[in-house]
Amino acid sequence: MAVQRIVADLHSASMAEATAFYTTVLGLRIVMDLGWIVTLADPERPEVQLSLMTEDATAPVVPVISVEVADVDASCRAARAAGAEIVHDLTDEPWGVRRFFVRDPSGHVLNILAHSHA
Repeated sequence: MAVQRIVADLHSASMAEATAFYTTVLGLRIVMDLGWIVTLADPERPEVQLSLMTEDATAPVVPVISVEVADVDASCRAARAAGAEIVHDLTDEPWGVRRFFVRDPSGHVLNILAHSHA
């Protein structure tokens, strides 16, 4: 269950205002824009990222972080075995990720994902 990256997910009421803030104040650049989610990255270090979300396209809640793992199925099995609340079941999403949402003991919702390999 190797973690490959962690990206903060910030809920935003105004995508335009939030995007303008982070591009102007921090110099981040848009690397993905699906309308409901925009991911920004440092142009010199693309692994340094932040996502802004107005909602989630298929899940009932906006997560606080997205954690990319090597084996999302193993992570989901481990979460279930630990008795954790699965907020959004393991799903293959149309934008190329396999993911699930889980609630941690403090109530934070995590998006655990792996990129699909076609």
